[in-house]
Amino acid sequence: MIKKSPQNPILTADQVPYKADCVFNAGVAKINGEYIMVFRNDYDYISGAAFGGCNLGLARSKDGIAWEVEKEPILNAEQAREWFADSHDERFGLGEIRRVYDPRITVIDGQSYLCAAMDTRHGILGVILKTDDFRSFELLSLTSPDNRNMVLFPEKIQGKYYRLERPFPVYGRGKAEAFEIWSSASPDLRYWGDTRLLLGSEEVPYINCKIGPAAPPIRTPKGWLTTIHAVNKDESQLLKAWGDQKWTKSYYAGLMLLDLENPQKVIGLSDQPLLIPDAPYEADGFRGSVIFPGGMILEDDGEVKIYYGAADTCVALATAHVDELIALCKPLPKPE
Repeated sequence: MIKKSPQNPILTADQVPYKADCVFNAGVAKINGEYIMVFRNDYDYISGAAFGGCNLGLARSKDGIAWEVEKEPILNAEQAREWFADSHDERFGLGEIRRVYDPRITVIDGQSYLCAAMDTRHGILGVILKTDDFRSFELLSLTSPDNRNMVLFPEKIQGKYYRLERPFPVYGRGKAEAFEIWSSASPDLRYWGDTRLLLGSEEVPYINCKIGPAAPPIRTPKGWLTTIHAVNKDESQLLKAWGDQKWTKSYYAGLMLLDLENPQKVIGLSDQPLLIPDAPYEADGFRGSVIFPGGMILEDDGEVKIYYGAADTCVALATAHVDELIALCKPLPKPE
């Protein structure tokens, strides 16, 4: 029921008119009939898992398949240091912010917002940025460390804004990397609270490692439909990767359904992966066997476009009908 585009991958480093080695984990939205993509670009590959630089790029499309990349990146660490120091705290000056990456786009009441991860000397933070042109950004909020993979719901629900997020504590969990999905609420997108567990990694039957949010949710008559990323780790299986990395994690796309009036309640979960990395562009790259959704668009005819990073190297597209996706989400088993 879900089809990978025959044009995959739909965006690669070769299409970027500036330094680029890996373009992936993109946020995608449809704004005034135009498809907008903000993608992560890692460049100047060194060795192992190290790159010399990272920035965010912008691409546009008329059909959601063929993309034209703008001539310059839209945000990098140096730019973030400048506006962060001006707008928030002078201690976050030169040298504090190391990179900004993994963007997600949400449009609320015609206003565009960008969620991203930000590595700093004091931890990894999730940030919410407001933008009118995807060139200038206003910082609205940031999390405490360590937290990322943050996505916003596209409208207020019962008078509140909601987000999904993935804290990743080193201590406090019985198994390494057993990270899970949490949810918080806000009156104004700046101050967040009412934080609670949404889905535990042990509740996803097809993986043995961490989970996290993926693309921002879409509204359907049956509930908020949203993708997750879910990781299976097998130390005995060495997967393809650049350099001298020991890469043993397979990333799948999963699917869940949340209550329309209470988005902190899971009412359905797919018991099998929605997408698995079986195509060459998904299995062979900087980190092979990786699928990481970042954008999901519901078209007027019921088609859902799911954009995902493949092998941490390129961007790909899959499609399905919304009704078929909803049917995959089964009620969670009752706790024993």
